[in-house]
Amino acid sequence: MKIPFTPVVYEHAARFVGRSPWAVSRDPELMFEGHRRAYLEYRHQVIAVGIDIYNLEAEAYGATVENTGEFGIPAVHAPILTSAAEGAALQPFDPARAGRVPMLLEVGKRLKREFPEADVRVPVAGPFSIAFNLRGISDLCEDLIGEPESAAAMLLRLAENQAGLCRAIVAAGLDVAFFESAASPPILSPAQFRELELPALRRVLAVAAECVGHPVPCIMGGNTFPILDDILSTGTNYLVCNVETDQAAFVERVTRTHPAVRVRVNLDPGVVAGRDRDRLRRAIDRVLEIVGGRPNFLMGTGALPLETPPENIRFIREYLAA
Repeated sequence: MKIPFTPVVYEHAARFVGRSPWAVSRDPELMFEGHRRAYLEYRHQVIAVGIDIYNLEAEAYGATVENTGEFGIPAVHAPILTSAAEGAALQPFDPARAGRVPMLLEVGKRLKREFPEADVRVPVAGPFSIAFNLRGISDLCEDLIGEPESAAAMLLRLAENQAGLCRAIVAAGLDVAFFESAASPPILSPAQFRELELPALRRVLAVAAECVGHPVPCIMGGNTFPILDDILSTGTNYLVCNVETDQAAFVERVTRTHPAVRVRVNLDPGVVAGRDRDRLRRAIDRVLEIVGGRPNFLMGTGALPLETPPENIRFIREYLAA
């Protein structure tokens, strides 16, 4: 049985228009054209409309996203929340007016009109990833230890506030691409994840599912095996198995306990972006051995670095098709 393969395109879309991720992230024409050309080249499973996918909500709440250079991914460097309690009182932003949300919705609608067969989704960040930007990682970690109740309340508030964004995405005729990589170990211990993050994660996934009418994939980077059972308990129907984790154990656990959940087993993005074809071939073979022909598994790349040669993606497809 041939394993499905899909690359993951965010900032890599900028490569197709020859501009920096910063420039593409700010210009609707460049963003549309970058993702349009990337889809024509790769025909990947999901078009996730965006470049710096974790900044959308923070900017909508008032944070400043900064240019990190010609090859860098735009980032928030200055937190705007002075306390977890302030975060717990945040009111929802208006998706029709806030930050770049209206621009991404319009680009998403254009892409859907251009490619009606494509699965076009707008990024929606999880509560911890939003708090990471709004509060700052050092202060957020201190909140988790010193003020766990306030931190948990902030996360739950940020989860509830995502309902408006999800409804706006559905109203645009699009779907939700949900991301929560900041909450993965070792930033949070498994115990902290279970006690503080999991209630908010369950809530935001329930909110998204209620809006779109089906369970939402829960995309988390990093070493998620120590929290895999907790992630599965959210009811998500799609996970990623990252190169940082014990991929063989991850695949075995999902197969045994949740065989209906789809899993994208990622290749190492650094290998995918490199020039060593023998190393890339070995990486593909390793994933094929781990998956072993199981249904509901596919091969992915993780977020493609900007510099990834498109011919490497063509090589992976041809290798798998042989």
